[in-house]
Amino acid sequence: MPTSTRRAAEPQGPTAHASTLRLLPWPSPEGKPCYVATDSEGGYLSRLADEMEAVQLTLATDVLGHARKVLDTPASPSTEVRFVAVRLAECLSDALRVAESRGGRLDTPTAGRGRIHMYAKEAEDDGTHDLGPGVPA
Repeated sequence: MPTSTRRAAEPQGPTAHASTLRLLPWPSPEGKPCYVATDSEGGYLSRLADEMEAVQLTLATDVLGHARKVLDTPASPSTEVRFVAVRLAECLSDALRVAESRGGRLDTPTAGRGRIHMYAKEAEDDGTHDLGPGVPA
């Protein structure tokens, strides 16, 4: 099973330093987790991942605000409610990936911290979930 950080091969020599695999905030074209080997200083791809995480979390905040408005309006059409639900699921998947990536980079272990293994492909609705009254599955 994928984890957010893995120990890369131990470096050799006096100038070698350890690196870890960082979970990136986007999946591969096949929907699988992507990793980059980093050291404590990071690099271009790490900075790009940081920026992407910030964008994903900002977008999630915006979508949540829109969802609250839709759900506070009893007359909202079911298609709009479903659209918001799909966007919220996408944002939740992104936020969980960000949380796993950041949690895996913590220096101190947290007792009881589990791994999150929910990615966009795995979280797709198979049509069997009840989305509430008036919202077709």
